[in-house]
Amino acid sequence: MIIPLSHGRTGILAVACALLVLPTASSWGQDPTTPEEMKPYTETIAGTDITFEMVPIPGGTFMMGSPDDEADRTEHEGPQHPVTIAPFWMGKHEVTWDEYDEFAFSFDLRRKEREGVDRDAQPEGERNADAITRPTPPYADETFGLGREGQPVICITLHAAMEYCRWLSEKTGHTYRLPTEAEWEYAARAGTETAFHFGDDPAELEEYDWFFENCEGPQPVGQLKPNPWGLYDIHGNVAEWVLDHYIEDLYSQRSQDSPTVRPVVVPDAFEYPYIARGGSWDFDAYDCRSASRHVSNPDWSVQDPQRPQSIWWHTDATFVGFRIVRAFEEQPELIDFKSPIIKGKGPKPDDTQ
Repeated sequence: MIIPLSHGRTGILAVACALLVLPTASSWGQDPTTPEEMKPYTETIAGTDITFEMVPIPGGTFMMGSPDDEADRTEHEGPQHPVTIAPFWMGKHEVTWDEYDEFAFSFDLRRKEREGVDRDAQPEGERNADAITRPTPPYADETFGLGREGQPVICITLHAAMEYCRWLSEKTGHTYRLPTEAEWEYAARAGTETAFHFGDDPAELEEYDWFFENCEGPQPVGQLKPNPWGLYDIHGNVAEWVLDHYIEDLYSQRSQDSPTVRPVVVPDAFEYPYIARGGSWDFDAYDCRSASRHVSNPDWSVQDPQRPQSIWWHTDATFVGFRIVRAFEEQPELIDFKSPIIKGKGPKPDDTQ
């Protein structure tokens, strides 16, 4: 069950793992709608005809994690605990190469150079976007022959996804970022309490998402059925980066009685371990459940010969991409947040297991 937030509660904020007691049900949660200002919209990346769609997600409280009796669950998915989320917009689709290439391969800068744009005379947002460092060239074909046009981005690091969001924010004037882990699961569930948003039977997954049994690689976004809130490919196609640092026993540190409000464990300088959510084209159905958590580690870059390995590309993570969100009212610890990850910094591989 989801208990929607009233408009007056969108400003409730909390740092990671804060255990806050909310007002009683009689004083909040009576308005099931999103704020009036929140409508679906389409954004165009400046200087291109490339667009992406954003879907409003209502605020509310839900049970995060999987119950003890859910089939194929793992221990770090529990215990279940109540979490409160404020309204936000989420990408209708996973970010595609069409969008990401503008940033990653400096297509926007090359276009300006061809057109003779006076970059010093540009609006501030464009100047700021131009100044953001772009990814280094990938070691190999970054798509690994799995497709590009209309296809979700793969093989990128958490740092790369965060930097893309920073670039996109400057280009559009709207603040985009990765979802928190709690926001992602809340949106994926879309008011449901079952293992998948469509129920508990993994046999139905092929109607909604791409996974190991119905494809041999990632597919163009948006081809199958969406979840109840209009999000496509949420249980499959590619697993999706979320902001949070991975802490194995995090859920047990939260209250199982009072909702934790807008939790997030923000990234630090270490490259590992972080979390990707949702299933992928290369995962079995049980790894595509709403509560499944996939933890990054150096094995995701085994084929990268650089020392230290790239901060931008995961050569062996052909299963991971990302989806963006935009908060209706941002929580304090995420205002102006940008990637603090430092190339080559972090625990040894054995420490991330």
